[in-house]
Amino acid sequence: MEAELPRRLGAELFGTFWLVLGGCGTAVLAGVHVGFAGVSLAFGLTVLTAAYALGPISGGHFNPAVTVGLLTARRFPAKDVLPYVVAQVVGAIVGAAVVLLIANGHPDFSTEGNFLAANGYGAEGSPDGYNLLAGIVVELVLTFGFLLVILGATHKRASTAVAGVAIGLALTLIHLISIPVTNTSVNPARSIGVGLFAGSDAIEQLWLFILAPAIGGLIAGFTYLKLLGDDVTVGLPEAMET
Repeated sequence: MEAELPRRLGAELFGTFWLVLGGCGTAVLAGVHVGFAGVSLAFGLTVLTAAYALGPISGGHFNPAVTVGLLTARRFPAKDVLPYVVAQVVGAIVGAAVVLLIANGHPDFSTEGNFLAANGYGAEGSPDGYNLLAGIVVELVLTFGFLLVILGATHKRASTAVAGVAIGLALTLIHLISIPVTNTSVNPARSIGVGLFAGSDAIEQLWLFILAPAIGGLIAGFTYLKLLGDDVTVGLPEAMET
């Protein structure tokens, strides 16, 4: 039976908070120790753990692009999209604030450069200087792929007991590919939450990390729907329903 909307929104808020705290927190607080691979694994682990802990309540989106993709795949009701997105963005902002609060406790902490693992492109925003076109392509294509994994792993014909593992590993892979390009978004809430604290450059480039993942998720939902037709289910992903 589906949980009441306030409970689901609370789960989405906390799950997105957990994602930003775990993923961006690792990048900011421990990145010099664990490197790109460690940060990639941290993001994957946050989604994996949150999916099993909170997925049975809310469906485990934690990402507006996921919500949009599930909507276009007819897995999620349109009336709940805006509340979910608001809860996700609020959770990401709180997560970014907690990371910044902790980071400020280090004597050598500085707000120079990309101090909060914000997303970006070009000479200033991309870790390895990738341009705008590269940023658009990587964010759109990888979000598209991420949604296909989510939709396939939570399909009624899949082994849904391990859906969270597949989704977490997919997000790890995505970060291994794209951290050097954009610092990896594939999640508008994560980008907004961090960007609001990161300064004017990150805010000016936020449009890319809102639009590209949203479009990638939307296209993935339509694509999966057309591939499987009537085999998809309406509502929350089966594997995550209560």
